[in-house]
Amino acid sequence: MSDVIKSQVQKQFAENAGKYVTSAGHAKGEDLALLVASSQATPDMNVLDIATGGGHVANALAPLVQRVTALDLTEEMLQAAEAFIQGNGYGNVDFVAGDAEKLPFNDDVFDLVTCRIAAHHFPDVSSFVHEALRVMKPGGRLLFIDNVAPERDENDQFYNEVEKCRDASHVRAWRKTEWIHMLEYAGFRMETMVSFQKRFKFEEWCNRAALPEQEKGELEASMLSAPSIIRKFFNFEVTTNGKLDSFEGESVYIQAIKPTYA
Repeated sequence: MSDVIKSQVQKQFAENAGKYVTSAGHAKGEDLALLVASSQATPDMNVLDIATGGGHVANALAPLVQRVTALDLTEEMLQAAEAFIQGNGYGNVDFVAGDAEKLPFNDDVFDLVTCRIAAHHFPDVSSFVHEALRVMKPGGRLLFIDNVAPERDENDQFYNEVEKCRDASHVRAWRKTEWIHMLEYAGFRMETMVSFQKRFKFEEWCNRAALPEQEKGELEASMLSAPSIIRKFFNFEVTTNGKLDSFEGESVYIQAIKPTYA
């Protein structure tokens, strides 16, 4: 099943690689600015960016550190990221095809490990967390960002269902409490968690995943027919002609450290 999901991920991102490089939600945002500001980056640091996607984290950190390794499962995404980053004049970024759950690196190599807006596509997030810890030097930090599901069961189910309808490569957006548990259970020590409200423009959100028009219409109708308590929680904005303009989700920035005794 895991291999099937990863094939879906590769297909989805291979076909839409360029859209993720130019997507405003990926290229900019408070979360990316916070990650860079909190990185404590120094010119001697060796950084791993897992599931680099359009390469925005790698691009932001490249001028601040010695070396960045940008890893992604999808070759076409790596090519798009490489064109973007090298086009900005950065030559200290290596591009590596690899699996977030089976990292092709030795133990205790990286000062920083980053992963932004990607883990909801991972079939086995526990393996990702353990691998991130393994390749990090003692005292190193994980800087992590992803969309999260609400803590309330009904809201969690709604959000993950609409994400899956929009993009078959979506596995699960985890709850904040689940991320804390997974990270601490693996051996990380939590340092920081910051929550961001995140507005999804419905048309742009669907188009980025290349959702066909018929399926887009069906998803919109399904979302608009949700109970009022769901529509209120996700702060739906509807146009005067009854179309879904946008809704609100949540993402988190998490900073965790690998203890020196690990």
